[in-house]
Amino acid sequence: MIRAALVLLLMLYAPPPATAQSEAEFRAFIQSLWPEAEKIGVSRATFVEATRGLKPNLSLPDLVIPGKPKAIPRGQPEFERTPAQYLSEAALSRLTAQGRKLAAEHRATLAAIERRFGVPPAVILAIWGRETNFGAAKLPHDTIEVLATQAFLGRRKEMFRGELLLALKILEEQHVARAAMKASWAGAMGHTQFLPTDFFKYAVDFDGDGHRDIWGSVPDALASAASQLLAKGWDKGRRWGFEVKLPATVDCSIAEPDTRLTVAEWIKRGYAPLTHKPTRKEMTEEASLFLPAGLNGPAFLTLKNFYVFKGYNFADLYALFVGNLADRIAGGGGFATPWGKLQQARSDHIETIQRHLAQAGFYRDKIDGKAGMKTRAALGAWQKANGVALDCWPSQSLAQRMSGLR
Repeated sequence: MIRAALVLLLMLYAPPPATAQSEAEFRAFIQSLWPEAEKIGVSRATFVEATRGLKPNLSLPDLVIPGKPKAIPRGQPEFERTPAQYLSEAALSRLTAQGRKLAAEHRATLAAIERRFGVPPAVILAIWGRETNFGAAKLPHDTIEVLATQAFLGRRKEMFRGELLLALKILEEQHVARAAMKASWAGAMGHTQFLPTDFFKYAVDFDGDGHRDIWGSVPDALASAASQLLAKGWDKGRRWGFEVKLPATVDCSIAEPDTRLTVAEWIKRGYAPLTHKPTRKEMTEEASLFLPAGLNGPAFLTLKNFYVFKGYNFADLYALFVGNLADRIAGGGGFATPWGKLQQARSDHIETIQRHLAQAGFYRDKIDGKAGMKTRAALGAWQKANGVALDCWPSQSLAQRMSGLR
């Protein structure tokens, strides 16, 4: 009986098998890309070799498959875990220990990268650690297969179409062999997780072998990460931010990027530094308040380089993870304030909250199911206006309450 139930569940949730018609449509789609590939310098031989026998991988998330019920989109862990889960002490401690060992092992390379790009070794190592566990996380997918599938069936077809064409150009220029060209389910490649567009904008040949190999060359991968950070505005010699103690009365609805004061003004208003003593120069810099768990965890004043991290990966928690890990690798410690106990709402619940906030005039950003700073700040403003306990945290229970208010 149990066996039969398991078989039924597998049948219900497994992706439908590709039909002869769907495979024919996929092949026709791939062939339709040839004129565009040729325009950007991909040879016919490379195109044919890269696409020979290619089939869509229907096991990938974020696909729109005809005949299959719409699933709740699988998002990034930065938006699916609570801050305490994503910034787990065990993970940060482990990566810190490994990062410090690698700092010694790659000292000469990291110093050369810092001289050229101005990005400190600890920051580069933190990016590498967060992205692929310093290269230990084996990327499971063939890049061409992933990008072709997402371009044909994904929710962001046009974006992935362009990424697929540039991936073919990477093969044409022989930066990496096809067998080694591995990626995540979303097509991010190599040690430091570049999409093909990032590769052509920022990747560098740092080891001087004539190839920009972010898959097999640690110097190329780390220098490419530094190149991207610099291009996105890295402020040399400056911090990303630091933890602060909140004043007794705090309005969490001001914790968003557009509310900026100098560090000196924040401190004057009662936001006391906990893990870093600001320099005289830092006291004059503008900062914004960042409350990743609303009023249920640590608080931070974030400076310009925090938003450079967000240029690498837009998630708030990603930027905080990289910043804190970099501090630890460089000799710093963990968070001074404990994380509160929270439950993470599903993306569809977050969308419900965002729609309600938008309809009520509190939210003007994207309806994307991601509880970023803008969403949390808008929620705080709504809570104040409606006499709801102020915590700026979008919970499932709040989503259910807002559904009932419609």
